[in-house]
Amino acid sequence: MLLWLPRVAALSGNEEARPAWLRVDDGVIVDSGQDDGWVDTWETSRGDIDNRLIALAPAADVPMHWRYYPDAPPAQAAAAARIDTIRDSLGDSAALHIVAGQPAVAGQAVPVAVTTHAAMTAWTDWLTTRGLSAAAIVPSAAIVPPPDSEALWVAEVGGEAIVRTADRAFLSDPEIDRLIAGERSIAPLDAAQMRDSLLLSLAAPPLDLLSGAWKPKHGWVVDAGLLRLAKRLLVALVIVSLLIPIIHAVRLAADTKRADEAAVAIAKKAGVIASDAGTAEAELDRRLASAGGGPLAFSVPASALYDAMRDAPGVSLKTLAHRVDGTLTTTLAAPRVDDINQVLLALQARGYRITAQPMAGADGQQMANVTIRAVP
Repeated sequence: MLLWLPRVAALSGNEEARPAWLRVDDGVIVDSGQDDGWVDTWETSRGDIDNRLIALAPAADVPMHWRYYPDAPPAQAAAAARIDTIRDSLGDSAALHIVAGQPAVAGQAVPVAVTTHAAMTAWTDWLTTRGLSAAAIVPSAAIVPPPDSEALWVAEVGGEAIVRTADRAFLSDPEIDRLIAGERSIAPLDAAQMRDSLLLSLAAPPLDLLSGAWKPKHGWVVDAGLLRLAKRLLVALVIVSLLIPIIHAVRLAADTKRADEAAVAIAKKAGVIASDAGTAEAELDRRLASAGGGPLAFSVPASALYDAMRDAPGVSLKTLAHRVDGTLTTTLAAPRVDDINQVLLALQARGYRITAQPMAGADGQQMANVTIRAVP
């Protein structure tokens, strides 16, 4: 939608401004007026995705000038146009808001708009108090196309008569117009041509006063769709984090059950009938112990004892006995207690549980009654 901003004089005089407005839909003007009807029109279409509000600044407050730099690239031409306009302007340059557009290609004229920061403040405050946010503020003089010849023409835009020359556009004043025209004629611009230029300005604004110090500062906005996606991903992450240990526990339980079933099956082949793996294992150990085999057999602790005595040649074996629970009992003798301790420490290093009761032998040797657990 196009909305003409009121003149700064009207705002400062506290007059109720009723700007002209156009409602454009897909390049077609569907509604227009110069009343408060734009309020309802804008509120109704505010939710449309492609809806934009373009505000037009009055030519009385923003005259236009087109400058030519035939040999300069577009960016340099825009910078030079702004500098030259500041140099040629009257008054305090700090109070002026000068905006130079950038031509599409080298050699094209550079549009330059001149207004004041006070005018920009008045317009932005006027929009803010009405809850409006303009996508751009375009000088209404900038949308009047240039004449095809040396003649001048005048166009009606938003209740203003704007005179357009080859390099300037300004609010019409009968006395000033005749002085500027000189020998040239001033013709009215065709309404259809002006309407086409107006619609083109809505699609591609030639100049935006919301630049430089007046460029809107957009805060960081979270896209609602991305926020919903992030929430879903967070929920999925929590679910997966919970499922991993649950699945691991289920698999571990399944593997344990299969191993228990295999143990019961093996025990059954050996003639052991048991309801679970623990019972089957205990029965197999009992049978092996009674048969003198398995981990409780005599050979297991005995071999460990002989290996330990190999590194202590002064230690001799006096007695040796084996019980069904796998405990080995022995009596060791040596000239010194340290020799017996060497054997005991070697057995402990292998993980056996040792108990020793020292005593003195009849022949003066040191002796010890030792018990060795068969299973480490």
